[in-house]
Amino acid sequence: MNKAELIDAIASQSGLSKVDAKKALDGFVAATATAMKAGDRISLVGFGSFSVSSRSARTGRNPQTGKEIKIAAKKVVKFKAGAELAAQVN
Repeated sequence: MNKAELIDAIASQSGLSKVDAKKALDGFVAATATAMKAGDRISLVGFGSFSVSSRSARTGRNPQTGKEIKIAAKKVVKFKAGAELAAQVN
């Protein structure tokens, strides 16, 4: 499902217009990104939680040459599905 299909699904299930559904989705994405950039955890009961984790620097290998390379430390986004979402998927 891409963003346009998600907007259509939100509009049909909530009774909102597509324009309002797009505004709501864009607002959610912006608010989530801002909170995660600040290091906050976002928890939606029944759906799941988003968090930011730090990955330390490490040494890897180039698969073509076998040469060792340095991989820089970075922050990564993690999502853990809630019990209700996991039950619906299974």
